[in-house]
Amino acid sequence: MEKHIYQTGIIGNCGYLAHVHKNTNIEWLCWPRFDSSFVFGGLLDREKGGSFTILPAGNYTSEQYYLENTNVLCTEITCSEGSYRVTDFAPRFNQFERFFKPLMLIRKVEVLKGSPRIRVKCEPSYDYGQRQLKSHRGSSHIEYRGADENIRLTTNIPINYVLDEQLSVLNEPKYLVLTYGNPLEAPLISTAEHFLRETIAYWRIWIKHSSIATFYQRSVIRSALVLKIHQYEDTGAIIAAGTTSLSEFPGSGRNWDYRFCWLRDTFYVINSLNHIGHFEEMERYFNYVSDISVSENFRYQPLYGITGEKNLYEKTLDHLEGYMGNKPVRVGNQAYEHIQNDIYGQVLISLLPLYTDHRFVFSERKDSARWIEFLLSKVERTIDEKDAGIWEFRNIANIHCYSNLFQWAGCSAAEKIAMAIGDNALVEKAISLKNRAAKHIEDCYDPVRKVYTHAVDSPHLDASTLQLIMMNYLDPASDRAKDHLIALEKELRTPSGLFYRYLHSDDFGKPKTTFLICAFWYVEALACVGRLDDAIREFENLLQYSNHLLLFSEDVDEETGSQWGNFPQAYSHVGLMNAAYRIAIKLDRPVFL
Repeated sequence: MEKHIYQTGIIGNCGYLAHVHKNTNIEWLCWPRFDSSFVFGGLLDREKGGSFTILPAGNYTSEQYYLENTNVLCTEITCSEGSYRVTDFAPRFNQFERFFKPLMLIRKVEVLKGSPRIRVKCEPSYDYGQRQLKSHRGSSHIEYRGADENIRLTTNIPINYVLDEQLSVLNEPKYLVLTYGNPLEAPLISTAEHFLRETIAYWRIWIKHSSIATFYQRSVIRSALVLKIHQYEDTGAIIAAGTTSLSEFPGSGRNWDYRFCWLRDTFYVINSLNHIGHFEEMERYFNYVSDISVSENFRYQPLYGITGEKNLYEKTLDHLEGYMGNKPVRVGNQAYEHIQNDIYGQVLISLLPLYTDHRFVFSERKDSARWIEFLLSKVERTIDEKDAGIWEFRNIANIHCYSNLFQWAGCSAAEKIAMAIGDNALVEKAISLKNRAAKHIEDCYDPVRKVYTHAVDSPHLDASTLQLIMMNYLDPASDRAKDHLIALEKELRTPSGLFYRYLHSDDFGKPKTTFLICAFWYVEALACVGRLDDAIREFENLLQYSNHLLLFSEDVDEETGSQWGNFPQAYSHVGLMNAAYRIAIKLDRPVFL
């Protein structure tokens, strides 16, 4: 089997995301929101997904790269007649004391050598390929009608050439501005150049204001830029990925919609943002979680929509071919119905910096005691329940070690918060619940194998229990932590340095690909227990599993190193950032602001 690597880069402005293929095609773009229908969906269906390409007549080679420290993507095409560069970006910059982030894709095409001829093909669609849009000619634009709002392409390329897909010589810079809803009503060339300069400046200033250690800084910077554009700024939600139904491995049926926000990942996201010193993004995410927290009376869902939607009904789109023919294509995610009891602890941990980091003004939070009591009561009601666990088993329930670990950690956070606000009754309640959670965790311990299993009365091992070490439930210097890590790596680590989530069968059989964030957790655990040389070696080894732009997928095939799953996976990049930070701290590497 050949090695499969995703051949796209992403651009975005915290209002939308788009994938740009090395062949210049806009492979994926959803408007007006992350979770809307695609406008371009070639990832899932070459025919019904439409296309937006800028290509020469014959054979060509392609190179793709980001402008340094930005989310501005360049694709260089070389053909027999010369070469040219396509610069793609989503405008984002400060304007009128707020961020300008329009539903606008800008493509600049400029000649590099010779006199190449280009053919522009722009065929958007909507309603996941069920609505083919009709093109209407304007004086210097084409309007595509049939979506929920009109889509307009404004360009200085002759309109007839675009409509007829006719070749034309590229002898001066050309601009293509695609908009959803509000069209560009300003000078084309000067506006596009102004937006490009401002967007480049915005991203480079954002990186300059990040605190990133010198350990593999380039990779951490790219991961930080990836994570940033997965935040839907309007509400603060951070999605798992911008795509749906990219299979975990060919023919698996594990094709999920990841364009939602999982509360179970709150701790890891908050940690990564905290490590690079981005408090505004943290506060926006806090606000999103807070809005959900106060609106739920009893049980939290594992995931919510980007504006807090609860009913994420899952349906299959049988008219679409699927990525590389892998069906089904799913929209929505049935996991919102699952019971995952770790999420209450995740929310409590996410609140901790608000009360322990004095860069946040917690004295103004008048309802703190009521809120912490509210969350602890949720832990109390669910602490003895079976649940679906972190991996969202659809038909299997257990008392999961991981769920109780985060209840334990959440109660530890609640204890600290209660002490900060001076509420002794809450302190006692938090300690009592923390001890109950610890009892369930200990019931997962196998003294013969010297390892914690994934659930009470289960023999199976699970990479999520690596968190026992990183969360300091186990003293990293203890023999128990070191033995637990050795047992996990012996069973779940592959010879190539990748890591399986688990190896026992679930609702869909045995997993056939490794889960990348687990490998980064493994790196963190190695650093925690003092095996620093091993941690560095394993971290460096994992870098080979990115694509040509340092973008990481969710899953990696052990045998071929192929990338699978939704892409790029925000939490794989979060895993990289947290692992790099953990190693840098151990190395005492300086953090640059």
